[in-house]
Amino acid sequence: MSLTKEREAQLKELCRVFRVDVLTAIHGAQSGHPGGSLSVCEILTLLYQERMHIDAKRPDDPERDRLVLSKGHAAPMLYRNLVEKGYLPKDAMASLRKTNSLLQGHPATHTPGVEMPAGPLGLGLAAAQGMALGLKLDGSNARVYAVLGDGETNEGAVWEAATSAPKFALDNLCAIVDYNKVQLDGTTDEVMPLRDLAAKWRAFGWNVVECDGHDLMALDKALDKAEAVKGVPTVIIAHTVKGKGVSFMEGKSAWHGKAIDDESFAKAMQELGGAV
Repeated sequence: MSLTKEREAQLKELCRVFRVDVLTAIHGAQSGHPGGSLSVCEILTLLYQERMHIDAKRPDDPERDRLVLSKGHAAPMLYRNLVEKGYLPKDAMASLRKTNSLLQGHPATHTPGVEMPAGPLGLGLAAAQGMALGLKLDGSNARVYAVLGDGETNEGAVWEAATSAPKFALDNLCAIVDYNKVQLDGTTDEVMPLRDLAAKWRAFGWNVVECDGHDLMALDKALDKAEAVKGVPTVIIAHTVKGKGVSFMEGKSAWHGKAIDDESFAKAMQELGGAV
């Protein structure tokens, strides 16, 4: 699959709109995780709007691709993509984190289009691995994507799954690390250094691809490489920026999970071209 320049431009504009809508929803809820939602924008948008074989009219299609958002705190960006694909009504974002809403703070399977609930970090890769193995046993051509946070890779459960996925030759499984290098309490180097993350995954038997996680063309090519490799799973280490698109949020751990005050919201909308 190869993006045209025209389609790349369309997706870039979608990403801008999605950033506006996600921050508007988080501001309205006065609760949520802006930093990681913004950093994962291009990753989720390319997958949902261009790459994945999914259809909101056939949500239980056994041949659909699956995505597990293991870094579940970035749920607002997932929801906005599901709205765009028709799984959720257009006005759904306004109900983010409200009582009885379909859009809770972390994904839950009562929300149309959500394959796996998330909350405790470190569980998503193992769940995605189980889906991939089941599809393999069924002879399906569907693919499974697991989107992880970089801080999340401190969890031991991630590496238990990483050990066994190559054993089962799960070439239908692609993990994507949103490598923004910032987590809840500081940078990943400050909290728990990841050191050579690519070398770690290679040591566990994975095919490793690195790219700029905000470059849609580069991401598309990385996903092509993942699909071309047979016999082992692939991890894409997508280098991103926490809070991407809003200058005062970029690279700041304070915006990992923080309510957006009116002044900050107005500044963000000015930068993104959104309405206050």
